[in-house]
Amino acid sequence: MKHLLRRVFLAGALLGAWTAVPPKAGAQAPPEKTATPEQIAFFEKSIRPVLVKECYSCHATNAKKIRGGLTLDTRDGIRKGGDTGPAVVPGDTRKSLIVKALRHTQDDLKMPPKKKLTADVIADFEKWVAMGAPDPRDGTTTVKKKNEIDIVKGRTFWAFQPPKRPTPPAVKNEAWPKDDIDRYLLAALEAKKLTPVADADARTLLRRVYFDLTGLPPTPEDVEAFATEYAASPDAALESVVDRLLASPRFGERWGRHWLDVARYAESSGRANNFAYPNAWRYRDYVLSAFNADKPYDQFIREQLAGDLLTPKDDVQKTEFLTATGFLAIGPKTHNERNRRQFEMDVADEQIDATFQAFQGLTAACARCHDHKFDPIPQKDYYALSGIFRSTQTCYGTIRIIQSNHPSPLVELPKNGGATVGLEPLTSERRASIEKQRDDLRERATKVTGQNAFIQRIFLSSRRSVLASQLAMYESDGTPKLLAMGVRERYAPTDSRLYVRGELDQPGETVKRGFPQVLTTKQPDIPRGSGRRELADFIASKDNPLTARVMANRVWLHLMGRGLVATPDNFGASGQRPSHPELLDHLALTFTDNGWSVKKLVRTIVLSRAYRLSSRFDDKNFEVDPDDVLVWRMPKRRLEAEALRDTMLNLSGRLNLTPPKGSVVNLNGEGNIGFRFRGGEAATTDAHRTVYLPIVRDLVPEVLTLFDFPDPSLILGERATTTVPAQSLYLMNNPFVLRQAEALAEKLLAGGDDDTARLKQVYLLCYSRPPSAKERATAEKFIADYGQKQSQKATWAALCQALFASAEFSHR
Repeated sequence: MKHLLRRVFLAGALLGAWTAVPPKAGAQAPPEKTATPEQIAFFEKSIRPVLVKECYSCHATNAKKIRGGLTLDTRDGIRKGGDTGPAVVPGDTRKSLIVKALRHTQDDLKMPPKKKLTADVIADFEKWVAMGAPDPRDGTTTVKKKNEIDIVKGRTFWAFQPPKRPTPPAVKNEAWPKDDIDRYLLAALEAKKLTPVADADARTLLRRVYFDLTGLPPTPEDVEAFATEYAASPDAALESVVDRLLASPRFGERWGRHWLDVARYAESSGRANNFAYPNAWRYRDYVLSAFNADKPYDQFIREQLAGDLLTPKDDVQKTEFLTATGFLAIGPKTHNERNRRQFEMDVADEQIDATFQAFQGLTAACARCHDHKFDPIPQKDYYALSGIFRSTQTCYGTIRIIQSNHPSPLVELPKNGGATVGLEPLTSERRASIEKQRDDLRERATKVTGQNAFIQRIFLSSRRSVLASQLAMYESDGTPKLLAMGVRERYAPTDSRLYVRGELDQPGETVKRGFPQVLTTKQPDIPRGSGRRELADFIASKDNPLTARVMANRVWLHLMGRGLVATPDNFGASGQRPSHPELLDHLALTFTDNGWSVKKLVRTIVLSRAYRLSSRFDDKNFEVDPDDVLVWRMPKRRLEAEALRDTMLNLSGRLNLTPPKGSVVNLNGEGNIGFRFRGGEAATTDAHRTVYLPIVRDLVPEVLTLFDFPDPSLILGERATTTVPAQSLYLMNNPFVLRQAEALAEKLLAGGDDDTARLKQVYLLCYSRPPSAKERATAEKFIADYGQKQSQKATWAALCQALFASAEFSHR
């Protein structure tokens, strides 16, 4: 290991900066960082509602009597604390009194005093404090008085107004724009007396396009050919590449993963008891196929929210429709909740949150316990939606074992619908073995005696359930059953009561099923059924003011590095206003005019002049617009974890581009997955694209978590980007990285070229450009010096690993 560290540090010193540099000893701690969108989402979903529900009555600035001098309704109040000290010390759960109080480990420090909150809630607070206690609240109070929401006035907010079709603005530099996108951007720049930087060179542009559209780098041959073609005809050369990449299956794998972030895709329940969802992978494959097929986005919405209620043309389409509803079923769940009605309410709440953040950019679920704090969404509107989802049966699977109190069926897919079979047939020998184990456990249970007999029988019964579930995955002839997660209508749909403060023991008026009033002046007529079909049509309508804007903004974000609305999951009052509102409306209307085609929208943006800009720094522009809000350059962006891993596999020659059938989680079957699953193993041994790796909540592989993979329990349209020492240490020491570097070295040496040709090839592979004269000389010296003590293969492997660990390699 010492030799490895020495060679990599040496090569790194010669060939470029590391991805991250550890802080110097004795350096001052950095100031508190601005909370990321993911962290804010976690606070709003998991922390604020608990504070409101459990704490504000005694610890808010407008409480009748503030107990202990502690207010918890503002960021300053919770950090300053009360008579006994700060309630929260960001990053330190041991010093944070709120964590101690929630744990109920001290008789004189319990919150709430009369009951201990669930393990899931306590774990959420521990996680929140550990991440730095991100808290967007400000001011003296966040509590509103009743009847304060004015729906009519609320509709005047920009996001609730229909998109307008503006006239593209005039610009002074008519030669610069390629299309209307460029005119909107240039007009804003010229208004500030700024000019965009020069265009990127051909090789940089090609690398950008490849990573943005496929998540993989171009080959050296692609790079050299494009450089020649671009010099002769830039527009034609770029259009040809873009069209080819949009038609590639790699496009769906790249852009489908973007949607899976928003859809909080995972293959387990998470929470305190992590139960497997063996059939979640079908939804993953549906999403990837939908993006490859360029399924119209409005149809994509309808299928995910109400696919079971649509009329399919055949069994193949029926399979697709049913699988799509997995969107509503794959969310995190607290399976150990004892109260059935509470569990159903929580599932519906999670579905409301996912639906409205994903498709509408609204945090509607914040109105569960009280009127929305920022947006014109009264609590009544929340329960109008809750009635729709509570009238829906969620089919997520799981089995009845210890801590799994609410098993459900799964959706059966048509036998002739073309569904992928994710399991091998069950042999008669294997069936006999499972049946014998099951019967032996039953016999053991009858013989158990003694003081702990009841507990032992429970454990034995759980083990029998797991074995029974393994048999239930197959037909009688051993053929795997075709099952999916999804939803279906309940037998008797009903409206929901409004629960005061979200408490089940405080039911109020019955609320008719419907939509948020601020988005429509005409509520739906739901004579029968849950109302999901009506909700899906409402969201997928061109008349909905949010739907096209939200998705257009998501596409812009992934291509340009920053959303026109910088809070892509929150278009409400607590989110940020659009930097270019006319451009956002232009993109939204273009999107719908083109049949809701995501590929056409991507193509339009990529062919703009703005997309071709270099990342060159400009002092004047930076002084006026340091965050590049006006798009005077293309921001430098690091590759996501998936692209980084896939690229190393690709360059080593080991990447398997054939999609796998099923998932490792499917092979593991039902039950508590935390005891028997190691996600990291698949990440180091599986050569498929990273999008196909198993995603188990709380057990995400290291290579993903280190490079800012999102929490799969949250709806997240934009990932955070961190730079920490552990990233460099991973690239320096992880066996997976070492194997890919060695395999790349073997490829280079097998080519039969001399060192000069090999150096050009490896730079084209890793950086999509040839080395500079200085880089070539430095690398040649390293090869000569290091090669005196190491083999040729070891020398080139060290060089390849140094390139993998460099900052340029990890940026698009």
